[in-house]
Amino acid sequence: MVATDLPISIPRHVAIIMDGNGRWAEERHRPRLFGHKAGVDSVREIVETAREIGISVLTLYAFSTENWNRPHNEVKGLMALLRNYLQAELRTMLQNDIQLRCLGEQEQLPDDVGHILQQTITETSVCQGMILNLALSYGGRNELVHAVQSIVQKCQEGLLDRHTVSESTINDHLFTAGLPDPDLLIRTGGEHRLSNFLLWQASYTELYFTDTRWPDFKRKEFLQALQVFHHRQRRYGRTGAQVAGE
Repeated sequence: MVATDLPISIPRHVAIIMDGNGRWAEERHRPRLFGHKAGVDSVREIVETAREIGISVLTLYAFSTENWNRPHNEVKGLMALLRNYLQAELRTMLQNDIQLRCLGEQEQLPDDVGHILQQTITETSVCQGMILNLALSYGGRNELVHAVQSIVQKCQEGLLDRHTVSESTINDHLFTAGLPDPDLLIRTGGEHRLSNFLLWQASYTELYFTDTRWPDFKRKEFLQALQVFHHRQRRYGRTGAQVAGE
């Protein structure tokens, strides 16, 4: 049953930068990994809410290419949390018709994590209710480099004509190929930047920043962000009068 506290306009694709886990833990005088563990509960609640209200695509920025530079113990702990999350949530994904995908350099992940990730992707590939993208070892600039390299190679092999390369061509070679661009991008934790996330795809995305740390970002805060989105006027370079006249 759809809840009565939902906004009228539901975005097709919502992307989230899940920031503030470490600071949330430090404010409680606990290790940073304590905050990441608490953040997993928010992931579960937001995924559940997004599926319930009819969002088609949910993309979560889980681990960036830059995050590999964090202390070894923190990275190791994050990988363990990811592995445990995938193992614990597979049945829930299948029951709720959620298809898991990975954006990023999956091959950079530890073997055990990569194995369970690929297993989960394969087993949920038949699901059609919602797509859940986990951005893992992901960087927006790196994604564009991969896309350009692939296009150049196809041009050299005669599979593409360089004179016909267009925005559509680039879209087709991104990790998000075949998916709509995000309508709304949420960043928790108080920072106001994209941090190398979906740089190409977010050209006309509505941005929503909140001081709420990710472990405290639950259904209520998520719906509040969607309410703000509902009242935004998306013009795509046109005037407000043009949009209003449609």
